[in-house]
Amino acid sequence: MPSGNPPRYDDLSALYLNCTLKPSPETSNTDGLIERSTAVMRAGGVRTEVIRPVDRDLAVGVQPDMTEHGAASDGWPELYAKVMAADILVLCGPIWLGDNSSVMKHTIERLYSNSAELNEAGQSAYYGRVGGCLITGNEDGLKHCAMNILYSLQHIGFAVPPQADAGWIGEAGPRSQLPRTRLGRPRERLHQPEHHLRRLEPHAPRRPPQAGRRHPHVRQPAPRVGRRLPLRRAQPGAPQLTRAHRPG
Repeated sequence: MPSGNPPRYDDLSALYLNCTLKPSPETSNTDGLIERSTAVMRAGGVRTEVIRPVDRDLAVGVQPDMTEHGAASDGWPELYAKVMAADILVLCGPIWLGDNSSVMKHTIERLYSNSAELNEAGQSAYYGRVGGCLITGNEDGLKHCAMNILYSLQHIGFAVPPQADAGWIGEAGPRSQLPRTRLGRPRERLHQPEHHLRRLEPHAPRRPPQAGRRHPHVRQPAPRVGRRLPLRRAQPGAPQLTRAHRPG
């Protein structure tokens, strides 16, 4: 068994981009899962920082600085500098309608805007950096969202190791909550749809107790349909074949 102290990673830093739709200081349920991930990182010595892109004035577009293309302002160059200063980038966000949030899509587009830049060795500017993602929600779509994020990260130059995604999916409906018992913070509801289907659908009728019981009598085998006719032999000595003849 390995002995000694666990490895330390004090020379690494991780940037978490919480792509929630909620600006600060509004409570974000995705923050609950981020806190658990950053706790693991910090335990190993990794420096962490969490930023919400929705708090930044990110212009729409796929150029490194959209002020050079008509935008009145653009907060992306400042956020991009933080991305490049980190060794690990974790994109985090909720599931909406089975897909990533619009803020997540916007953030990936702005990451893509710098994908043509190269480092001193002629490699992608993102070369040598690791990417991952965290997904939360109260509806299906975790793997779909992670697939889209991780593909995008590796496409623009990030290294995506195995099992670089994690998520928490609560029970569908307004009672879904993200557990925070170990975080010392109050429990709160997860992202919820406006309508709860279980309130709209009628209750299904219950089956009578006898419905699931087997009949006490032995079932009779089904009568044969048609009769079996021999096929004509293709050549002398060929084995006899049969087929089922069903009345037409």
